[in-house]
Formats: sequence, C-alpha cells, structure tokens
Amino acid sequence: MTPFHLAGFDLDGFVAATLAEDLGEGGDITSAAVIPSGARFVGVMDTREPIVVAGLAIAEAFFRALDPEVAITACVEDGAAVPAGSDLLRIEGRARAMLTAERSALNTVQHLSGIATLTRSYVDAIAGTGATLLDTRKTIPGLRRLEKYATRTGGAHNHRMGLWDAAMIKDNHVAVAGGVAAAVRRAVDAGIARIIVEVDRIDQVEPALAAGATHLLLDNMAPATLREAVALVAGRVPTEASGGVRLDTIRAIADTGVTYVSVGRLTQSAPAADIGLDFSVA
Repeated sequence: MTPFHLAGFDLDGFVAATLAEDLGEGGDITSAAVIPSGARFVGVMDTREPIVVAGLAIAEAFFRALDPEVAITACVEDGAAVPAGSDLLRIEGRARAMLTAERSALNTVQHLSGIATLTRSYVDAIAGTGATLLDTRKTIPGLRRLEKYATRTGGAHNHRMGLWDAAMIKDNHVAVAGGVAAAVRRAVDAGIARIIVEVDRIDQVEPALAAGATHLLLDNMAPATLREAVALVAGRVPTEASGGVRLDTIRAIADTGVTYVSVGRLTQSAPAADIGLDFSVA
C-alpha cells in the first residue's frame, strides 16, 4: 500500500492518540486474558453495502502500530466505488494486536467511507451542470483534515480549510462593520487576497463586488433568485450557492449557473459505512 501522506495531518500522532484513548491505563484486558500470546489471526475487512472507499491506509497504520510485522494487502484503493460484499483489506498477524486495533481501524474507515460515499452521490447528482461541489467547515473537531480528505476522495473540492486561508464575511461581520461594502473594504485594506462574501439579497451583490469581493456566497436563495444573481454577477467573480442544500434539491440549484454548490451535510450528516472485519485462526 502506498504510504499515506496528508498535508497538515500527523498520522502517527493520530494513531497513537486514538489507541491511547481506547487502551487507557489497563490496556486490552479482554484480549490479554482470553487470547494466547502467540496466537495469530487472518482477517478480511469487507463492505456490506455499496460504498466509495476512504481511509484504508489509516486502518493499516493502526494495525502496524501494534504489530510492525503484520502482513496487509489492500484489495482496492481509496476512491474506488465498490459493490456490497467487496473485500477491502486482507490482514495476517498477531491476534492480540489485531483485536486491539480492530475498532479504531474500523471506526476510521467506516466514517471516512461514509463521507466519501455521500459525497459521490452529490457529485453524481450535479454531473453535467458545470457546477463544482464544495465541502464546508462543518466537521468534527480534530478530524477536519481527514474529513476533507474523504470529501475529495468522493469527488468534491475543499472549501476553506480553516479561518486562516480566506476571509469569509458573513451576516454577523456585516452587522458589526456597518454594511456589506464597509466589511469588504476592511478586508481589502487588511491585504487579504481571497475575500468571500455571503449575500442573502440581490441588492447586496453590487456593493460587495464594488468594494472588492473575490467570491460571492449566495445564501439560502431559491433557484429563481440564484439565476438573477448569477446574471447580475456576469462572471466577474465565482458564485457559490449554499444553505440547506439536499440531494433532492442540488440539481435544480446547480442548473442556475452557479460556479459552486457547498454542502455541509457531506461531513455533518454522513452515516458510517457498513464495513466489517472478520478474523479466523491462522
């Protein structure tokens, strides 16, 4: 399996912290009591439903952390769309280590594959419209890098990674600054290159653009209003539809001509994929 590298993400630290949370002070007392120290297992991780796979290399890292000599074969790659019953990983190693790492490895692959699978369904729903799917910052604290990796694996593009890589002026910023134009001018004066401005009314579009917005987030607008806003912007900056987007509404939204559609549900509401790991004595 290709070594896993994700910018800004400490895989070894994540694995160590996750295992420490599970092992506590006493370790895996069940496996220590029940499983002979020299026992070996073979295992197969498989999916019980159609999924888009994400996180296999992270699962491998959990097993290797506890058994550096474990033999692991990846049956598919992250990003693969596989049917129910597909094998994902085959594993052979020390039984105690495999049992101890099992839950952490499964939780991670289930969670990330669930995000990737839901994301792919949204990507497929807007195919051919010209719009690009974006994720959001609605992520579980501490897991943002992984969850945004999963949305990319499912075919989306990442929005801001955090508060640092672009300004996003929202209604609360506008209220304090004294208006859309005033808020944007402050961001421009601060030397910020990427200035995303949330507007929820058509009459905010021109003031935001005139002040220096580089991207407009069209918040909770109906498709007819989105079309009006896109026509008014006329390609001067990218446009993004956002707010309450669902799988059954995203196609109509994307068809309005917006550049992007952002969906918080990708990370906020994705169900865990139904993935199992069965062991037998080697």
